[in-house]
Amino acid sequence: MGFRKDFLWGGATAANQCEGGYNEGGRGLANVDVVPNGPDRAEIIAGHKKMFDFDNEHHFPAKVGIDMYHRYKEDIALFGEMGFKTYRLSIAWTRIFPNGDETEPNEEGLQFYEDLFNECHKYGIEPLVTITHFDCPMHLIKEYGGWRNRKMITFYERLCRTLFNRYKGLVKYWLTFNEINMILHAPFMGAGLYFEEGENEEQVKYQSAHHELVSSAIATKIAHEVDPKNQVGCMLASGSYYPYNCRPEDVFESRKKDRESYFFIDVQSRGEYPAYFLKDLERRGIEIEMEEGDKEILKENTADFISFSYYSSRVATNDPVLLKQTQGNIFASVENPYLDSSEWGWQIDPLGLRITMNDIYDRYQKPLFIVENGLGAIDQPDEAGYVEDDYRIDYLAKHIQAMKDAVEIDGVDLMGYTSWGCIDLVSAGSGEMKKRYGFIYVDLDNEGNGTLDRSKKKSFDWYKKVIASNGEDLSNE
Repeated sequence: MGFRKDFLWGGATAANQCEGGYNEGGRGLANVDVVPNGPDRAEIIAGHKKMFDFDNEHHFPAKVGIDMYHRYKEDIALFGEMGFKTYRLSIAWTRIFPNGDETEPNEEGLQFYEDLFNECHKYGIEPLVTITHFDCPMHLIKEYGGWRNRKMITFYERLCRTLFNRYKGLVKYWLTFNEINMILHAPFMGAGLYFEEGENEEQVKYQSAHHELVSSAIATKIAHEVDPKNQVGCMLASGSYYPYNCRPEDVFESRKKDRESYFFIDVQSRGEYPAYFLKDLERRGIEIEMEEGDKEILKENTADFISFSYYSSRVATNDPVLLKQTQGNIFASVENPYLDSSEWGWQIDPLGLRITMNDIYDRYQKPLFIVENGLGAIDQPDEAGYVEDDYRIDYLAKHIQAMKDAVEIDGVDLMGYTSWGCIDLVSAGSGEMKKRYGFIYVDLDNEGNGTLDRSKKKSFDWYKKVIASNGEDLSNE
């Protein structure tokens, strides 16, 4: 049986990690521009260290990215050569509204994306557009406090209305917010939140989340009004939690950890806040301010499909001794002794993808779309820039097989798959270039040195074969 005939194979990037051209084409400054790599990065993206502009002490990789702003035709041609059916990319908000609160958009920014979308269609590639992939104009952060301010709903609505009208007929697949649950874990990067000393951070995060959820519903409403062919998805940073052992306390802890992220999609997919979430806020003394009509907007404008990123499963326990061992990326997790780990400590669990797909599909019964999955690794190119990345091929083949099992054996409805960082780009978590995901090598190091030349890795031709066979041929030959 396999994947559906119109399965959307492709790859994914984010504007702030690949475009560069931060001060070109009338673009304004965004939160994602002023996040440096290096030891201060974690504190800055968490909203605990103030970085509202560039300084001379840090390196800011988003300034250049991989210079896709100037090289997108070359890159999309390579995607076309691989046979991409779709390309997931994001809009840089500050290319369209440089400050974020203008009433008229920046024509140069609008034209840039129109040209990019036309380039995609030239190769038969359907754009899948993330409206906000962590981007928040710095002016909106300085002037309004980022997403804590309800006025952000108006600014976001204006952005969406502009995009849906301008790109009608060019784009039909949209995502409102990338990894919307990241607001709880990286609030400055995720929502432009910087916390003043003594501020109730949890209150601010959940109020900001409400503003994003209402904005997402409004965007869905407008998209369907502008073009009934539009399909709008929500987007979750996923990875099911396993209990550390069969202690009932650990089993329940894993349920609670899953719910921390699922509540966002519960709202976006089902249209209302779940009872467990409201009870939890009540216990913690957190009160979400809602305006009249918010509940109706959420209820009447739910997502058409559920998209998510998956890199690894996670492990939960309430054992304080085990909790001391917790480590990992932005999502900390107790180590799973049954799994291998990547060079960055992310645990590799292909079956976990199948489990996660089943968990999400059982919960929502809506089509799924895997929009991020991949292996961040250190690649060693030869003199020609060629990388024999068998480790990446092995990782992706096992995950695609697990995804296929979820479709064929479990009956999960899956629309498509876009591997993360289909071309090497700056890592969102660490700000590094050496943490590479792509099928295409980009000659650039962590400090911004290199030619920016593109070259195909071994995985390039492997993925081309996977797409051509609609996922039937996963062999590395």
